[in-house]
Amino acid sequence: MKRAVPLAALLSLAATPAAADTLREALARAYKDNPTLTGSRAQQRATDETVPIARAAGIPTLGTNAGYNENFLQTGNSLTNPARQLTAFAGVTVPVYQGGAVKNSVRAAETRVEAGQAGLRSTEATTFTDVVAAYNNVLRDEAIVGLNTQNVRVLGTNLRASRDRFQVGDLTRTDVAQSEARLSLARAQLQTAQANLVSSRENYVRLVGQAPGVLEPPPPLPNLPNSPDAAVDVAMQNNPALLAAQKTRDATAYDVRVAQAGRLPQVGVTVGEQYNNFLGSLGAGQGFTTIQSGAATTVGLQLQLPIFQGGRVSAQIRQARALRGQAIENATATERQVIASARSAYAIWRSSLEVIASSETAVNANKLSLEGVRAENSVGNRTILDILNAEQELLNSQVTLVTARRDAYVAGFALLAAMGEAEARDLGLDGGPLYDPTVNYRNVRRSISDFRDGPQPQAEAPGTRNIPAQNATVTRPLDPALKSDVDRSPALTTGENAPNR
Repeated sequence: MKRAVPLAALLSLAATPAAADTLREALARAYKDNPTLTGSRAQQRATDETVPIARAAGIPTLGTNAGYNENFLQTGNSLTNPARQLTAFAGVTVPVYQGGAVKNSVRAAETRVEAGQAGLRSTEATTFTDVVAAYNNVLRDEAIVGLNTQNVRVLGTNLRASRDRFQVGDLTRTDVAQSEARLSLARAQLQTAQANLVSSRENYVRLVGQAPGVLEPPPPLPNLPNSPDAAVDVAMQNNPALLAAQKTRDATAYDVRVAQAGRLPQVGVTVGEQYNNFLGSLGAGQGFTTIQSGAATTVGLQLQLPIFQGGRVSAQIRQARALRGQAIENATATERQVIASARSAYAIWRSSLEVIASSETAVNANKLSLEGVRAENSVGNRTILDILNAEQELLNSQVTLVTARRDAYVAGFALLAAMGEAEARDLGLDGGPLYDPTVNYRNVRRSISDFRDGPQPQAEAPGTRNIPAQNATVTRPLDPALKSDVDRSPALTTGENAPNR
């Protein structure tokens, strides 16, 4: 099931002035500089090299050798034991038949390259999901810090009012103590919220490689599936982790054939040129002239026919089959995991949407409730504890709302990732062309040069040592829907006209 609106189009709508950070920008930075991704790309380039390594076993080889011997002790004549000898040999060995070992090794390597490319897609999706979670964690924790700051301010105002009313005899010491206790608790909650914000910002730095600025709300996710079964159907076709496991499973079938080739004969042809030179020492002192050097061209046929190998080949076959069995089970386990991830993400996403709707209703209701409790307190029908409880209930519903918004977005993106539709090619990221692992593979798969070493590796992902430690300062304004006035109660009355007297 393909989405009618690509995710890239939605992310492009999130473009904002340069002073703000967008989710699209965070994903682009992570795609370029995240060390998990750059390391996985290097690992895939190493996997690419297994193909030319496997092919090399079936390609003719050219070799030379030379030697010089000096005999210091001679017991025979110089015809049988010349004083010195120089030899040189150059030859070509051509593998003719190796029981299918080379062919199947190459196929296994090619299949593992395909598995690695799918695995790289999976790493991209996982990294992007982590970035989306980190981005939304910062937004959530900034909102929670703002809410707790607002709550501390409200409770501080309440405490001052309680003390004023206590001074005129309108409230008791118990009322003041309840206000003080609730304010102390609110300050402790604020400290915890600020610590969580610092932790979320540091995690953002770890993933993106840059400190978060003023983060803009993320764009809505497009056309999510309408049922868990629809999500699973797409995931079974597109999930990169599942495709990688299936390709790895397929490669082990070739490994078994490679092991079975150990029982078959191997045939090779050797063509060589031999040169000998005795440097005038052959027949020296014998009174006659001999030929001191010579050359010969040789052509040979090599046949290796295994008869008994001590059980080594059978053990290798059994081992290869056992590893294939493991790969088959791993593919099944991955399939189960993908199905569970898709269904779980769908359930969390749908549940979070319901929580959002309920929390929005609860926030509005708690705002009205708080106003009513304050009004009733002003005429003596409610206590200070009732006001404090109403304020705490409002705060709890507000925190639940911002948490549900975060959970819904992260679960929705995780659902797209499980469906194989949240990778770089889907996001349309800016910042240059996307990394294409097939470019390096096409470049090296048929390489036969022994002197093509490639460039020395250099660090691609920058470090974060120079990024300042994060703090809990919140500059982003609180969502207007989450704001509540500090004090909307009527002015205090004192003495015999106080409402509680």
